[in-house]
Amino acid sequence: MVVGTCSLELKIYESNSLKEKRHVIKSIIGRLKSRFNISISEVGLNDSWQLSVIGFACVSNNSAHVNEVISKVIKFIDGDSRVEIINYNIELL
Repeated sequence: MVVGTCSLELKIYESNSLKEKRHVIKSIIGRLKSRFNISISEVGLNDSWQLSVIGFACVSNNSAHVNEVISKVIKFIDGDSRVEIINYNIELL
């Protein structure tokens, strides 16, 4: 069993309040859950209205598949004009 985890620090451009931030983050999280079947949540910077840290995990029996899913998720988030990826960290267990 291979577990891949990734944490991403995001800057949210359309956010002028915590309510707007939560709307953007929940939208991104919902689309990622349905498209990639991953476990994902906001895990840091909850009180900052323009920054967020989200974490996600993928489980498979093949490390190549885990790498592929993580890469596709990062590419999907990078393609969203509402946010910018500032930093990310990937771990395979």
